Amino acid sequence: MSDMQGSSRRTVEAYSDPRCVAVYDALEGLQRSDLKVYAAIVEEFDADSVLDVGCGTGTLALMLARQGCTVTAADPSSAALDVAQKKSDAEGVNWVHGTAPDVLPIQVDMTLMTANAAQEISADRDWAETVSAIHAALRPGGRFVFESRDPAKRAWESWTKEKTRQVVEVAVEGQVESWVQLRSVGGDTVVFDSPTIFQRDGERIDATSTLRFRSRESLRQSLESAGFCVDEIRDAPDRPGREFVFVARKV
Repeated sequence: MSDMQGSSRRTVEAYSDPRCVAVYDALEGLQRSDLKVYAAIVEEFDADSVLDVGCGTGTLALMLARQGCTVTAADPSSAALDVAQKKSDAEGVNWVHGTAPDVLPIQVDMTLMTANAAQEISADRDWAETVSAIHAALRPGGRFVFESRDPAKRAWESWTKEKTRQVVEVAVEGQVESWVQLRSVGGDTVVFDSPTIFQRDGERIDATSTLRFRSRESLRQSLESAGFCVDEIRDAPDRPGREFVFVARKV
């Protein structure tokens, strides 16, 4: 399937191409046990209002809205928001095209950043602005909960076609093949491609992503500098021993 002749190939930034984004949910799987963990954290802290930063195609935002939360969900990808807003119950979420500073002014009980959302903010200045905006968006005592991979585990070493390749059946598109391929590692910054091949016409789209693998201490310092108290650094139940789950509180 990946060797089809005469088909087109192009490279895009991650989450920028509507065709790739449209099959994102199918490639990620419908169960999303990783997101259910965050829905449980929202219940644990009795958060009635939630800001989902880097909401992607809206799976978590809609899950929380169906739990009865007041949800604002932001993402800089218009393609991802287009998918999210076409889903069932999407009218129950306040969708914002942009990043954390773009949602202000707002006051919520909890802010979440799941999957790669925090690590995709690779520049230090952008990360500081994001954390500051989230602090401003929280009510006193509100919590900022997010995940980031532990750099010591060197997750990128397993980002090869052999270890990550999958083929899924997608409505309209038919079979879609995808995998993760490491491109480069420089310090704590990792660049990789996510090639996606559409059987229907053979088009291959390589979506390029850049992730920042910040240390535990670096993340703690960035939170404390913005006025947060780090209450806990939990393990990720779906990826034990491989990720930090920060629970920070606005004091």
